[in-house]
Formats: sequence, C-alpha cells, structure tokens
Amino acid sequence: MPRMPIRDRFKLIALTAAITTALFLTPHRAHAEDIRTAVVAGGCFWCVEADFERVDGVIEVVSGFAGGSVPDPSYREVVNGGTGHLEVVEITYDADLLPYAQLLNLFLRSIDPTDAGGQFCDRGESYTTAIFVETPEERATAQAALAEAEATIGRDVVTPIRDAAPFYRAEDYHQDYYRSEDVILTRFGPRRKSVAYDLYRTACGRDARVAEIWGAEAPFTN
Repeated sequence: MPRMPIRDRFKLIALTAAITTALFLTPHRAHAEDIRTAVVAGGCFWCVEADFERVDGVIEVVSGFAGGSVPDPSYREVVNGGTGHLEVVEITYDADLLPYAQLLNLFLRSIDPTDAGGQFCDRGESYTTAIFVETPEERATAQAALAEAEATIGRDVVTPIRDAAPFYRAEDYHQDYYRSEDVILTRFGPRRKSVAYDLYRTACGRDARVAEIWGAEAPFTN
C-alpha cells in the first residue's frame, strides 16, 4: 500500500485537529451564552451573598459596590456616605437553570421592598435596595417583578430599577463572610466570622421582618 505524501499527511492532521477543536468548543459556546450576571442591592451584602449562594443555578456571588461616582471605593468610604454607592452583590448564574424573572422573584422576597431608608437595622443610602439592569428586556422583567410583588403584599414597593453601573468588588475581608472561620473581635468577644454573622443577622431582625412581609413566600428565612 503506497504511503501518503508527507504534505497530505500534514493536511489530514491539521483537518482532524480543526474538527476536534470545533466539536469541543461548540457546546461550550452554546452554554456560555446562558451564563449571565445580575447586580442587585438588598442591604447588607453579606446577607444577600449568603442567601443566593444557596440557590440552584447560581455559580458565584461577589459582594461589592455600585451606583456611585467614586471609582473603586473602599467599604469605609461607602458606609461613611458621599460616594453614592450601594452595597450590592454581583450574581453569576445559569439562565437555563435560573431564569432572570425567577432570580428577581427570590431577591424581592429576601428584602423589605417597602423601605426606602435602608434595610432592617442598617440605615442610610448605602443600604437601600435596587435592581440594576443592562437591557430593555431586563428592565421589562424587573418592572413585572416589582408589580407582581406589590400586588402580592398589597403595599407600595419602593425598590427602584437603575441603569447598569460599574461594579467594584469589596475587600477580600467581606467575601463569604457568613461562612468564614477567621476569628474577629466583636462586642460579644472573639468570635468566628460565621458566628458573628449569625449574631448580626438575628440582632438586625432581617429574617423576622422578611417573614412578616412575605410569610410562606419568603425563601431564605429559617
């Protein structure tokens, strides 16, 4: 049997490699189109991060800041006021498993959307709520979610829809605070962050207020 010329063998190898690469990349591209991000403000970002990291379809939740005028602000700058930023989380999610409308449904039922002055024990602009949208489709979905929430609880919902804004990641100290085993000094004495977080959340009345507003529809209350 005659041997294939070297040039033809190289062509065959190159063609095979191209086909293999295309087969490998195609499903990844199709799936990547369904990986999206959403930015929401729901008061203390530790709490929103802790809630949404439990949700099927959520890939990652990062605590940070958005909506202000100061580039790359520190946590201290934001909570002291004057930057215009809100505490937010950036949620990366698989829209095949968690449609945007469902994500917003869960979000609104994890906050007090009737409070324009902050959330629970945390007061001031940086702790107010918001939904940041990037497209007209997201805005329409958010408007429908707010209208549905208002009809469900029978009260005015004041959570605004805001245009997408640059997201700034908060300091590492704040990421996954609710499950960190690092020890810090609190008013209760030395405590692991995870323990301090539970004490804070209970003392702040977050779950109690959410349960009062949403009842059985509240997805994250104990």
